Amino acid sequence: MSNKENKDKEMNQELQDQEYESQNTDNQEEMSVEKIHEEEILKLSEEVKKERDNFLRLFAEFENYKKRTSRERIELFSTANKEVMTVLLPILDDFERGIQEMKKSDDNALLQGMELIYNKLKNTLSQKGLKVMEIEQGDSFDAEIHEAITQIPAPSKKLKGKIVDVIEKGYKLGDTIIRFPKVVLGN
Repeated sequence: MSNKENKDKEMNQELQDQEYESQNTDNQEEMSVEKIHEEEILKLSEEVKKERDNFLRLFAEFENYKKRTSRERIELFSTANKEVMTVLLPILDDFERGIQEMKKSDDNALLQGMELIYNKLKNTLSQKGLKVMEIEQGDSFDAEIHEAITQIPAPSKKLKGKIVDVIEKGYKLGDTIIRFPKVVLGN
C-alpha cells in the first residue's frame, strides 16, 4: 500500500474512533440524563406518597374532630336536660302526693284538674327523655341501681333480701339514672 492509502486508512480509523468516542459520550450523557430523570421521578413519587399520607391523616383527624364535637354537643344537651329534670322531679313528687290526698276528699273537679296538670307535666318530661324506673315489691335489690334507705323484718320468706317497699321513685334520662329509687329491704 502506498503512503497515501495508509494515511487515508489512518484518517478513516481516526474518524471512526472519534465517532465512536462521540457516540459513547452521547450514550453516557443519555444514560446520566436518564438516571437523573429516574432519580427525580423516585424523589417526586416519595414526596407524593408523603403528602398523600399527610392528607389522609389530616382528613382522619378532621373526621374524628367532627365526631367528637357532635358527641360533646349531644352530651351538653343531655346534661342541660339532666339539671332541669333533676330540679323538676320534686315537683312531680309533690303532684303525686297532692293527688293522693285529693282522692280522699269529695271534690272530683279539683282532683280532675290536678290530674290533668300532673299528666301534662309527666308527658312533657317523658317526651324529653325522662323515664320512671319500674320497681315493684319482691324485685331483687341491686346496689348499682337502688338506694336502700332501711331494712325491716320481711313480711314473708319470699321477700327476704328483696325490695319490700319503694319510698321514692327512681328516674332515668335516656340510659342515665338521674335519681336512684329509694327502697326498703326485707331482712
